[in-house]
Amino acid sequence: MDPLHQIDEWPPANASAGWITSTGRSGRIGAHDQPFAIASITKALFSLGILIALEEGTIHLDQPAGPSGASVRHLLAHASGLGFDTQSTQAPVGARRIYSNAGFDVLAATLAEAARMPATQYWTQAVGEPLGLADTTIPGSVAYSGISTLDDLLLFCSELLAPTLLSPATMLAARTSQFPELVGVVPGFGRYDPNPWGLGFEVRGTKHPHWTGSTNSPSTFGHFGASGTMLWVDPDQDLALVYLSDLDFGPWSKEQWPRFSDEMLRSFT
Repeated sequence: MDPLHQIDEWPPANASAGWITSTGRSGRIGAHDQPFAIASITKALFSLGILIALEEGTIHLDQPAGPSGASVRHLLAHASGLGFDTQSTQAPVGARRIYSNAGFDVLAATLAEAARMPATQYWTQAVGEPLGLADTTIPGSVAYSGISTLDDLLLFCSELLAPTLLSPATMLAARTSQFPELVGVVPGFGRYDPNPWGLGFEVRGTKHPHWTGSTNSPSTFGHFGASGTMLWVDPDQDLALVYLSDLDFGPWSKEQWPRFSDEMLRSFT
């Protein structure tokens, strides 16, 4: 049986899922064009806009941003010391991996000032329009307000597997852990030592337990959202997987997502 069909047995009343490879092979189940709130997957989408701004020279990775001593790199990698939802620092810059919505709001303000336009407008022009993400919007915070569809997120994953908007070197940096020695918490899963994170994307590394599968390669990167959504890209196995639902993240997703990921990878071996 196609592993995608197992999502029909899961608790969410409404869900869709799909996979894609770098050559464009893909599969889908559920409403492929239905908008879902994607919560923190928004960070991954917005990060691609930041990476484009870096290549264009609009901003620079090590330019100051956020708390004193912090940079754009620190903010993308959740290493600025800012708290989850506060502009107050919870740790010295570069001392701990503290997952921070506030840090992404600072990134948006930094980009807006440099580009002389709202950050979400920059994202639309740099990412949304070139990739044809016609049904994706970021109506509020770039940390968590995104709305998207399965079709759009598979297009996004295709770009992450085989970049057309970025150089291969920039994409490699984005999925390489920054400040790799840092310890920190992945919300909903626990503390990891180390807790690798790239430029806006969580990096799997050797984390266990994890929301991806036990057979995902350590180079797997992506993001999940509190709205019950997840997206990962495994460049070593040339596969990306997207899952969208209308049920908030909880015990059901911690149980089902890793198993689902493993079964999808097994179907490609």
